[in-house]
Amino acid sequence: MALLAVGSVLLGVNSIAAEVAVDTTSSNAGSKPTVLITGSNRGIGLEFARQLSAQGWKIIATARKPATADELRELAKTADVSIEQLDVTKPDEIAVLAAKYADVSIDILLLNAALGPRQPTATAPLKRQDFDVAAEYFATNAVGPMRVTQAFMENVKASELKRVVVISSDSGSFVAGSQLPILSHYKASKAALNMYFHTLAFETRKRDVTVVMLHPGNVATNTETARLPGAMPTADSVSQMLKVIDGLSMEDNGRFMDYRGEPMPW
Repeated sequence: MALLAVGSVLLGVNSIAAEVAVDTTSSNAGSKPTVLITGSNRGIGLEFARQLSAQGWKIIATARKPATADELRELAKTADVSIEQLDVTKPDEIAVLAAKYADVSIDILLLNAALGPRQPTATAPLKRQDFDVAAEYFATNAVGPMRVTQAFMENVKASELKRVVVISSDSGSFVAGSQLPILSHYKASKAALNMYFHTLAFETRKRDVTVVMLHPGNVATNTETARLPGAMPTADSVSQMLKVIDGLSMEDNGRFMDYRGEPMPW
């Protein structure tokens, strides 16, 4: 298979120089591989779109509100980026998108869209827990990615690379996550996400599709997360995750790993 190598590029202040090689062979017409990325309007999803488009990939970039995804729209002016509306909690929107791309093979289905920790629910004690909010977390962070995977599995199966990559979190681990009594809804939804896809991997093995869950590390996606100890630039996290994704094989199917490819404890 042909490889498209991206040489050492300075990715920003305090970032690392990364060399990423990604297989560009695809079963799509022409030579471009295709990735569908959920939650592409900012942060990690947007950075995946930037780095993969720079490597010559065709990007199907989804966002809940494409009209306000200014950075993504700017990227689409100079790269092969198709911006699509998608709220992963809405089955009708998933169905419309799946119908539109029914004949397109998708080499990587990259499930990034998620609801992150937020106040005041993040630190609420039991007596103030809002379980309507809990339902929202589960719908977005766990059930939503499974809905999208269900809708696009045949597209992935028809591709050359056959990979489903789920952006998870160490918060979904009973061992690696914070032991503080906070973020209960967020943590529970990420644990559910991991179990959903770990279980799915038993089925995808029969289809020669590799499913992995990736913890991106402490990523400075905004001013708040940038203050966390050891927070890394988003570009660094994504470039390292791309190395992991490029090296995946069926032996990795069902694994929960960090951005360096190291196993994550459950």
